[in-house]
Amino acid sequence: MKVIALDYGSARTGVAVSDPTGTIARPLDVVERARTKDGLFRIRTIVLEQEAEVVVVGLPVTLQGDHGSQADETVEFVRALEDVLDVPVETYDERFTTALALGTPGTHAEDARAAAHLLGSYLAWKSTLKT
Repeated sequence: MKVIALDYGSARTGVAVSDPTGTIARPLDVVERARTKDGLFRIRTIVLEQEAEVVVVGLPVTLQGDHGSQADETVEFVRALEDVLDVPVETYDERFTTALALGTPGTHAEDARAAAHLLGSYLAWKSTLKT
């Protein structure tokens, strides 16, 4: 199952994609102002081009597991995505993905690397559900 992960930010949203088997995550792109009409269209185009079967959006919860204003904004973004996509949209706890991305060398933007860490964590979690 091919999965797209989004590390949402109001200015920039990192995008990562899995391989067709849903086991390997790699950074893909950054979408500017993803919650705008143009941003949502760009994400829809990426999902279609990549033939993704599900989209995962990182949900920024606090260390205590609470939802703050950023989480509320992300939930609104998820609702907007659901209106333009024909695949399921899920949220996944994204704590520490940006910190991990800062320590990961690479040529992709930090936001895309954060999305790849998010996706890797999500894929690992999903694989434990299959056993």
